[in-house]
Amino acid sequence: MKLLIIRHGDPDYSRDSLTEKGWKEAEYLAEELSKADITAFYVSPYGRAQDTASLTLKKMGRTAEVLPWLKEFDTRIIRPDDAEQKHIMWDWLPADWMADPRFYRAEDWYKNEYLLPGHAGEDYRYVTESFDALLAEHGYRRDGRFYRAERPSHDTLAFFCHFGVESVLLSHLWGVSPMILWHMLCAAPSSVTTLVTEERRKGIALFRMLAYGERTHLYLHNEPPAFAARFCECFDDDTRHD
Repeated sequence: MKLLIIRHGDPDYSRDSLTEKGWKEAEYLAEELSKADITAFYVSPYGRAQDTASLTLKKMGRTAEVLPWLKEFDTRIIRPDDAEQKHIMWDWLPADWMADPRFYRAEDWYKNEYLLPGHAGEDYRYVTESFDALLAEHGYRRDGRFYRAERPSHDTLAFFCHFGVESVLLSHLWGVSPMILWHMLCAAPSSVTTLVTEERRKGIALFRMLAYGERTHLYLHNEPPAFAARFCECFDDDTRHD
């Protein structure tokens, strides 16, 4: 089975939709996805993800199931450097989160004193248990850290969602801390991450990544990737700092 995890196009967060650039990205994405044999479409309840999916669905004459747990993983926490406001989980300064070894461990990352009040662990379990339930419906049932291929198939599932929840799904599939993925990876708007099952022994499968944050649909149209989710490459750059 193949999974396509697709981040929404360049966002207009004020309207929970897409910018003019985001709509172009969604159009170019639809051109590429419409060539694929996709079994089922799933989409976040948030507008920016639904708008991105809408062009692909219209082009293919398909519909998508809205899944509440595919919404952005927007659990809010108080960072140690800023007690005045709450922040999203993946917006921590490196010197702060890297100082706590628990953040590197899949079993302990949410036990930090700044995360516990925000119920990050509970929110993570809600998403990952819902994800596993969906995979089980398609024939792959989680057993410890791998999956039992009860009804193996070549189906392709497409998920239109968000960077934060994409990192949650990947961390669960691989058994690693999401803190590492949130801070070390960056999926550009409208990018596609592809995973495929490997069943080297009958009935035992894992999900292996073939591509992360792939943006061929943009390059084919000479469209530069959007900067959303990134921070300045050098401190003196005139790009996003905080």
